[in-house]
Amino acid sequence: MIKLNVCCRGLAAASFLLLLSSCSDAPQTPAKKAPEKPDEPLTGRQAFQKMYPSARGWATDSEPLQIQSYNLPQVKSGGGKAGAWQVTFVSASQSKSRVYTWSAIEAEGNFHKGVFAGPEQSWSGPSGQNTPFDTVAIHFDSDQALQTAMEEKDTVEFVKKNPDKPITFIMEKTRRFADVYWRVLWGESVGTSEYTVFVDASTGRFLEKVR
Repeated sequence: MIKLNVCCRGLAAASFLLLLSSCSDAPQTPAKKAPEKPDEPLTGRQAFQKMYPSARGWATDSEPLQIQSYNLPQVKSGGGKAGAWQVTFVSASQSKSRVYTWSAIEAEGNFHKGVFAGPEQSWSGPSGQNTPFDTVAIHFDSDQALQTAMEEKDTVEFVKKNPDKPITFIMEKTRRFADVYWRVLWGESVGTSEYTVFVDASTGRFLEKVR
């Protein structure tokens, strides 16, 4: 009887070890990774300052040709801030241009979270409307440009009638005005905009409105 009990105990222990082994060999279900939280939206100057060091690393004489905001559905824009920005830099010494982006999140349209450098392209100097400008000219930010635009009566009336219309910001220098300016437009692009206000980026002064 004693030998039988010992034998039974041995079989029970072996069965228990076998059960543990089978459990450990079972495939583990990976834990679901929580979606990465987007960064906070930035103003134009804040985004530019994040991209500028990378552009200077590419070309020490790099200058901005254009700064533009992009509205992302995953990141709420507002108050002169946007979830993505793009800056076109040019280098006279290399005769090349390069587009850099900053995005709060991975998104469609080739936007990658953080700073991302696009491919180099040839550039033979100003040939169209836009000309490169000095970074010192970025004195008034996109949120301040929006504030100036909202001081216009026509702007207030347009926003009341179109409260959900997206706002896009473009900084550039053309022959249209003497200095660098912000183009504050209601719409996703210049071609589709129904209302635009131009603000001097150096002084913050209202320049013109187009509707």
